[in-house]
Amino acid sequence: MFELHPRLKADTVKIADLPLCQVLLMKDARYPWLILVPRKAELTEIHDLSIRARTELMEEITQCSRIIQALHSPDKINIGALGNLVPQLHIHVVGRRTDDPAWPGPVWGVGEALAYDHDTLKDVRNQFMAALIDG
Repeated sequence: MFELHPRLKADTVKIADLPLCQVLLMKDARYPWLILVPRKAELTEIHDLSIRARTELMEEITQCSRIIQALHSPDKINIGALGNLVPQLHIHVVGRRTDDPAWPGPVWGVGEALAYDHDTLKDVRNQFMAALIDG
């Protein structure tokens, strides 16, 4: 049975469920940052997925990348599946700007996360939800 890792649960807010993945918004207002978590139990690596599920995962990553591009116009989109601290398979899709705090390096370990205020979090979540529904 699928259960979201406690660290992902603490660091994110749920946006929606796609056919394969649960889509989460990272609670760090410095970056437009989505996390996709395949809703299958005990996955740690992309190669643990079937061929069909890997194809579906790539389509969902592409969909989320396009949404970040449309809503936030980043200079670059980073996609990563590290899992060093959270072993549950999850894929980060992060919009990057050349003037962001971590540029040109990775976002991990750079400064402290900037929390969304309540209203902004609600607005950002709703924007992503609407974009996912529109397809």
